[in-house]
Parts: sequence; structure tokens; C-alpha cells
Amino acid sequence: MSNSLPTKRLTIRYPKHASRRWTIGAILLTVTWCTAGLTQTQPPAAIRSPATLFENVRVFDGRNAALSASSHVLVRGNVIERISTAPIDVNGEAEIQVIAAEGRVLMPGLIDAHWHAFMAATPQPVLMSAQPSYLHLLAARQAEATLMRGFTTIRDLGGPVFGLKRAIDEGVVVGPRIYPSGAFISQTSGHGDFRFLFELPRRIGGPPSYTEAQGISAIADSPDEIRLRVREQLRLGASQIKLMAGGGVSSPPHNPIESTQYTEAELRAAVEAAENWGTYVAVHAYHPRSMQMAIRAGVKVIEHGQLTDEDTVRLMAEKNIWWSLQPLTRDLHMSEHMPPTSRARAMKVFEGTDNAYRLAKKYNVRMAFGSDILGDAAAAGRQGAALAELARWNTPAEALRMATANNGELMALSGFINPYPGKLGIVEEGALADLLLVEGNPLEDLALVADPNRNFLVIMKDGRIYKNTLPK
Repeated sequence: MSNSLPTKRLTIRYPKHASRRWTIGAILLTVTWCTAGLTQTQPPAAIRSPATLFENVRVFDGRNAALSASSHVLVRGNVIERISTAPIDVNGEAEIQVIAAEGRVLMPGLIDAHWHAFMAATPQPVLMSAQPSYLHLLAARQAEATLMRGFTTIRDLGGPVFGLKRAIDEGVVVGPRIYPSGAFISQTSGHGDFRFLFELPRRIGGPPSYTEAQGISAIADSPDEIRLRVREQLRLGASQIKLMAGGGVSSPPHNPIESTQYTEAELRAAVEAAENWGTYVAVHAYHPRSMQMAIRAGVKVIEHGQLTDEDTVRLMAEKNIWWSLQPLTRDLHMSEHMPPTSRARAMKVFEGTDNAYRLAKKYNVRMAFGSDILGDAAAAGRQGAALAELARWNTPAEALRMATANNGELMALSGFINPYPGKLGIVEEGALADLLLVEGNPLEDLALVADPNRNFLVIMKDGRIYKNTLPK
């Protein structure tokens, strides 16, 4: 197929007395018409055949704690068409790619339910001072690295990634599927208020702060303002909404991690606006008061929660609330870039992680896996090691289920605005073809996921192969 675009004369007739605003609007609309049909060629890193056959694999399907018998898996287009223990005859088909797996494990692509594609690998001082174009290029480079770690889908919980998502979806750059939240919504002085002191006090009707203008955060201080900010993110393409309901590790100095942020009425306004779009609100919260307030307001997903108590976890189980609890530990998440105030807060969180996972198992709360790595390129490279860390509290099967089938169900919570409708996180007929071919058995050794360069021999996303290092 030629990469050149057909040309066509386009004549636009403007009203005789058209205003300047009308003319600019017409031009923008024309540009939209002209670009809507553009298609991008797939980057060289991706290879897509009309069909791909994985021969002789043992399947971890994302749910069951045991591997299948020797099987054959046929991918056609971007879905899994057939799974069979009997050989699949493709002799009559042209251009089919056959992967002789020789008994290796085939499993779903990994899903990280708490990732920040724009901020994971870039230190906060750089984020606050570098040119936006440079920061977006860094994010694009990290997106490819994320996919090469075996994470074929991420739920982005704060940051300007709408352009990155589009570039990935169109094949301009390589990266995972992105479920974007857009700017995280914060109250004044809240966990997402990263304004410089000279940007205060806020002037009603004044220009947005730097972080707001870049799409990192959105400040809102009443139910009406929250509805506005939620609807703005939905207008930009958010698949779910992220609110800050309490303090955090990386909060500004005068924002204690124990603080409760927003009122129940404010949280409920966000929930109602999101539900009108068929989707949900996830909240950042560490301690019982903010978690319980969010649950009463109708929030469906709690992020973090390491400082919780038993009554709150029991309530989460009763209300069928998702708990996106990350294995936040000193080994993985203590960054040299942290200021002293953040280090002190981080130690509190690290100390609560063990208790949180113990309570989650005791009450059988619906669990999601996320790594939540911020501002550290070396730590971002250990994304798989964060998943392997779950072996402290879970069997390998339980941990892998969180990062595949469980997280796939969580992605589907975005309802009719789901950007990737279809089954994610499972290996079954009709599911989307996001697959990993593994050297070794991760159900016996979860640590395999911590070394994707060596152990993930084939990485497929949406039916396209982005990595194949099988021995020839």
C-alpha cells in the first residue's frame, strides 16, 4: 500500500459577513475533516500477520492456578480465534506465522492498574521545569519500554497522556494500551496541588497554573467545580476519573498524609458526573476516614490504602469495592530523588503495606495490581519486580491473576466508553490477543516476570508481535 495520500480539491464557502471567530472555527473543523481519515504506518518494531499460530504451548489463562495440557492457539487479526489440544490445520492458508513454542508457557499480557506514563521515569524537578515537548518524548520512550517489560495494558492514573495514547493506537509510536484518567482532580492544598507559591492566591477566573495548563492536575473546590473538571477530562477522552481524597507521599510540604480531602458531597458530584458517562471514580486515599467517605459517596475503586484499619477493609468487602493496592516497599519505591518530607511519609506507607495485604486476603476484597512508580527511571525499569514482590503475600497464581484477569475486569469497569472493548487479561477464544510466551513457568517461579528481557521471548499486543527472541 502506498503511503502517499490522495489529494482532492476542497472548496469552502464562507458567509458574506463571517466573523473572525466563525472563520477560525471553520478552518479547525476543516482540519478535523482532513485529518480524521489519515492512517499511520505500523512502526518497524511491530509485525502483524493475517494469522499467528502458537504451536505446543501450555496455557496460563489468567484465572486457573494450573497450566493447560499441551495446546495450540490461533490468533487471527487482533483476537484469539481458537484454542485446541489437537493440532490446528493451517496448511491451506497463506502468510500465516507459526511459532513453535516447544512446550513453553503462553499467558496473557500483563496489566498495570496504577501507572503514570508521563511521570514514572522523570524526576519531579524535571517535570516542573523542562519543555513539554521534551517531556512527551521521554514519555513515548518509556511507553515502548513498558511494553517490552510485558505490560500490554496500563491504567494511567494521572497525567497528560491523551496524545501518547492516540500515537500508540495509531501506530506512530510503540507502547501499551492506555486507559487514561487525564489530570487528577485535587482540592486546593490537596495531594494534586503542585502549584508554585507565586501562583497563589488563586484568582477566580484567572489563568490556570503551570501544572493545570500542562494537564497534570486540575484544582476544584466545590461540587460544581468538580463536575466541571470531571466533564473536562471526559471531553478529552478519559476512561475513568481520578480524585485525590487524602494526602500522599509526594504531596507538597504542608499537606500531611493523614489529611482528609474533599467532602462527601464533593466526591459524590464526581461520581455522578462519571456515572452519567458510564464510568467510575478512583480515589487516592491512605487512611480509614478518607476511604470510608469515598465509599459512602459511591466511589468504586480505592487506590493505595496502606494505612487502613480492619473495619474499613470489612466495609470494602461488603460494598464490593475494588482495592488497587500496590506493593509499596522500601526496596522498590524509596527513590534518591525524594525530599526529606516525602521520605518520612514513605516510611509510614511501607510499614503499612504488610498489614494491608493481610487484611485484603482475610476479607477477600477484590484486588488489582499496580506498581505506582514515580519520578525514577531505574525504578520504572523494575516494574516487573513490583509484580514479583507480591510473592510475599500471595501464591504466584494469585499474583498473576491480579495482573491479568482481575485487572482486565477492572478495565471493563469503564463501561460504554471503554477505549478497547473486548476481553483483556485472559487467554480464551474471542479475547483480545495480548500474549506473552515465557521461558519457564511463572506459576512456579513468579520472579520470572522481574526479568522480562530474558524470560519474555514473544510479546504480542493486539495481534501484533513486538518481540520475538525464540531461538532459531
